[in-house]
Amino acid sequence: MAKRLSSQKLLKNNVLDTQLCTGCGACVGLCPYQAIYNDRTVQLHYCDLTEGKCHVYCPRTPTDFESLRQLLFDAKDLTPEIGAVKAYYLTRAVDPEIREAGQHGGSVTALMELALAEGLIHAALVSSGNDQYLRYGTLAADKNTIRKSAGVKFIVSPMAAAFNQFVREYQGRAGVVATPCQALALAKMKLNRDKDETGKIKQLQLVIGLYCGWALSVEKFSALLAQKSIRIDDIKRMDIPAGKNILELYTAQGVKEIPLEEAQACVREACNYCIDSTAEYADISVGAARFGGTVDEQRGWNQLIVRSQRGKDLIDLAVKRGVLEIKEAPAESLRQLKVAAMEKKKSALKNIARKSGSAKKLLYLDNRDVLVRRILGV
Repeated sequence: MAKRLSSQKLLKNNVLDTQLCTGCGACVGLCPYQAIYNDRTVQLHYCDLTEGKCHVYCPRTPTDFESLRQLLFDAKDLTPEIGAVKAYYLTRAVDPEIREAGQHGGSVTALMELALAEGLIHAALVSSGNDQYLRYGTLAADKNTIRKSAGVKFIVSPMAAAFNQFVREYQGRAGVVATPCQALALAKMKLNRDKDETGKIKQLQLVIGLYCGWALSVEKFSALLAQKSIRIDDIKRMDIPAGKNILELYTAQGVKEIPLEEAQACVREACNYCIDSTAEYADISVGAARFGGTVDEQRGWNQLIVRSQRGKDLIDLAVKRGVLEIKEAPAESLRQLKVAAMEKKKSALKNIARKSGSAKKLLYLDNRDVLVRRILGV
């Protein structure tokens, strides 16, 4: 009988070497053999474990999506385009200081601060960075730390690794701000937990997902900025304004603009194979308001999807406490979001089939999955 490949070897062959790695860090912090170097995942030593969590938790290894959906969401809420939708709103923080510190309406910052203040979580795991613009997960136990980490940078931050570190060092409840691939990795931890891991996974009490179309390679983006004489460590946050094909860089010297086409040439290879642009496996998903209104009407607002009962409870509490302003989103806004999300899915599936060499071999996806079949139109 042929010897089974180790989980680490499978991860290397099928994810790292094929440029499918998202940099989420789900495989990091479980053992000493996986690590983050710059914005890459690397293997330091060989491991012969054949059922390692490094492979099980990875968002780019085969996944039982149907079981995930049954575990996390109400079946009546599921949509093929953007996952579970209990409610869909336009939102923004009531506090103008949060709106100023946060991205667009500051809804993510407001919700994490509320969860912390109410004792729903003991720590928020948020993305932070260093002078080389590399990102990492930070434990925020107060609102000031949360606010310092507010704002989108479009660079991978290994938030699943931050959660692995948290449960190794602390006993409290955590909330995580995650991109789609990171939210999927955290969901797989809930699905695949073994007896020894149950207590740790229960520490994950909240996942707020961020809409994400792609992330930038630090190496490629640094080279582009050098050509334009922009210091990467001067960038405070980034944005893609609605209706404009530019990437805005907010720096100490003012706002600088890069054509979106040039920025997209720096996108990580793995992002081409992602079918999720709205963080479908989070409790709440948040993005910029981009659909169903004029640019002026959308500016300063988030669009927010409530996915789980836990997410609904937090939104209800946010309204009750007066920390989040909510208005019903136009039906056209949701329709356009679904159209855009489905286009992303179809494009990713074409890329996956091209990479695998067959439309029947979809890498980490199962072509028998009911929602995958709907995307494929079969």
